[in-house]
Amino acid sequence: MLQTTQCNDTVLAALRAKKGFICDMDGVIYHGNKLLPGVTEFIDWLDRTGKKFLFLTNSSERSPKELKQKLKWMGLEVDESHFYTSALATAKFLSNQAPGCSAYVIGAPGLVNALYDVGITMNDRDPDYVVIGETRDYNYASILTAVKLVFAGAKLIGTNTDLSGPSEQGIIPACRALTAPIELATGKNAYFVGKPNPLMMRTGIRMLGLHSEDVVMIGDRMDTDIVAGVESGLTTVLVLSGVSTMETVEQYAYRPKVILNSVGEIPERK
Repeated sequence: MLQTTQCNDTVLAALRAKKGFICDMDGVIYHGNKLLPGVTEFIDWLDRTGKKFLFLTNSSERSPKELKQKLKWMGLEVDESHFYTSALATAKFLSNQAPGCSAYVIGAPGLVNALYDVGITMNDRDPDYVVIGETRDYNYASILTAVKLVFAGAKLIGTNTDLSGPSEQGIIPACRALTAPIELATGKNAYFVGKPNPLMMRTGIRMLGLHSEDVVMIGDRMDTDIVAGVESGLTTVLVLSGVSTMETVEQYAYRPKVILNSVGEIPERK
């Protein structure tokens, strides 16, 4: 049965008893540079109760160190070992598929540095891959270059399938939307590495060192977070602080186990 925001005590007690929590970030922890209500209490509860937790984000813009710094600016102290991004997942995938390969990248420093760290070089002449991630510097010239290189044989990779994401200014385009013009122009479909790809989910569960039945997936998107959790055997929690609404939930054949207004509803009330 689909739970609503008026969860009963039994449902919440079962949720709180789980050993590990995998959390999305955008729309769950913050919007842009604005911390969402209840997040401080939620993270305090994770620390106080000894829960294992991991922030598993489809955003490829920042490194774990930068994400740690961003949360610190918001007043939260979280070690960088608690972060795993689609940029890291993409770098891991490419280094396993083709060690020492090269790539033409449309993306932010978090993605470029993740690729550098595993020995992938940047190449705008004859790369093995064209890799697309979130960036504020997206432009027509880079699209033209990407299209030319894909036509020449480079394989097209996207860091994640998010079409849009929440920000302080409202909903903005994300990786899937930025990749679409290149797919349409070339007729080639990108391979997307981030959620809900099981490659990223299995890595997250392995980082926690727990069995899937002991882990909760918390996210604001039905099409990435919740489906990833369902397909990985995790208990799923949809929060309504980001992209999804009660109305959009009805568009999908699968359901989250629990729907909450925010992560602030998870800790016990003092």
